[in-house]
Amino acid sequence: MILGRETEPMPTRTLLRSLLLLAAAPLVVGAGPAPAPTAASGTAVICAAVKDRAPVGAADKFPATVGQLTCFSELHGVKDKAVHVWFHGDKEVARMELAVRAERWRTWSTKTIPPKWTGAWKVEIQDASGAVLATAAFTVE
Repeated sequence: MILGRETEPMPTRTLLRSLLLLAAAPLVVGAGPAPAPTAASGTAVICAAVKDRAPVGAADKFPATVGQLTCFSELHGVKDKAVHVWFHGDKEVARMELAVRAERWRTWSTKTIPPKWTGAWKVEIQDASGAVLATAAFTVE
């Protein structure tokens, strides 16, 4: 026996060192920090109708004789429900709750527009907590 030297075979020493290094190393899962949760977002378009889940006749000005308009919205990351809040000027004139059933969801609401209700309009798209995700402004002339 030689003093000051290990007498184990080389492969066993190497294996033990590797195991000790692995046991002492922090556990790393993934390639970086966890991604931040995706914020809810949405887009909105005012249109004459919806066909095949797409807006038809989108514009920002409509004649007083339009009769009714549709607010089409596409939502991302919204949970459970969205709300379309219709305003004529600064006055809320309709509030419509719409179910949301997927991470990406297209939905719409329709509002009758009386011929005498000309002027500035807007529709706010809100999530369940009331946060505004998008706004569509338009004019009835």
